Amino acid sequence: MQRLRPLIVMSSIAGIVLLAPVLAGVARGADPVIVGPGDTLSAISMRSGVSVERLVDLNGIDDPNRIFVGQRLRISDDASTARAGGAVTMHTVQGGETLWGIARHYGTTVAAVAAANSLADPTRIYAGQRLSMPGKDTAPSAANVPDAPPPEPTAASSEPTVHTVGRGESVWGIARHYGTTVAAIAAANGLADPSRIFGGQRLAIPGTTPSPLSEDTTVPRMPPSMSDAVSERDTIRRLIVEEAERLGVPTSLALAVAWQESGWRQGVVSYAGAVGVMQLLPSTAVWVGDTMLRAPVDVHDARSNVRAGVRLIAHYLDRYAGNVDLVLAAYYQGQTAADRHGVYAVTRPYVASIKALARIFGG
Repeated sequence: MQRLRPLIVMSSIAGIVLLAPVLAGVARGADPVIVGPGDTLSAISMRSGVSVERLVDLNGIDDPNRIFVGQRLRISDDASTARAGGAVTMHTVQGGETLWGIARHYGTTVAAVAAANSLADPTRIYAGQRLSMPGKDTAPSAANVPDAPPPEPTAASSEPTVHTVGRGESVWGIARHYGTTVAAIAAANGLADPSRIFGGQRLAIPGTTPSPLSEDTTVPRMPPSMSDAVSERDTIRRLIVEEAERLGVPTSLALAVAWQESGWRQGVVSYAGAVGVMQLLPSTAVWVGDTMLRAPVDVHDARSNVRAGVRLIAHYLDRYAGNVDLVLAAYYQGQTAADRHGVYAVTRPYVASIKALARIFGG
């Protein structure tokens, strides 16, 4: 959240992928293979006969726990994704280098390098990172723009209900409670930033019908291994549900974000220092505690971690008027990046994966 970074530090790469919460599978017999529902990176390794370590190296994967449905993975040096004339060139990032400078050196574009390496935030690279360099003929991905905001709803009556904001409430939760939308409440009350409301504030509540979390009604089946893990981690599940209901966040969305981020495990710590169930960076936890919860956040305590993470989701739901794609982009890319650029192309698999998980969890 507000970072694009790996998730889990464990004793071995194989250990990471065996516990990977992300839904993944693979179409056999192809190079590159296409990740789909049903498997982990370790399963792809077993089926392809290529070690996990080799898959990580071939595809420039920083975190084997982050593979997504629809992602293309090479399983050999002469993969069809290699440019004509030889194997893919690998570049090892040096201290002080930028992706722009690297792309310029190899005669390609930042967008092409980001796409080739699944970089959700092209500004975040680090010394020692290995990047696959696409050829000069690689076309940059199309510029991403935020999804269009929902149409402005019409109030159901000329006498709207007045709601007095309670501590910890969000506009998203209030809108959901009254069966209206964030955009409608913001318009009715002249709120320039729906994420900024305060206890005791009185809001006029117009009436309308909120849009669903997702238009996709297909419900994926939960793999047996995931089902077992969900049952084992029911204590965390109940914490997430409790906080989501208290803050008016769709429980399926909160459960899905937490599963994608950590598999509902408080002991998870990323290479970048993000901690716990909701994978909060300490700096983000301080921001949420100071500006939203008005109380300190202990990222090492499961309840505090979950409360802060779910409150952040509520903040984004308010800020982006319920646009789930932008909410998830902000959680993954950071708020500033989502505000300025919408959903990065390389963020879309993350968004799609969480939406699939949300449907599994009842969304």
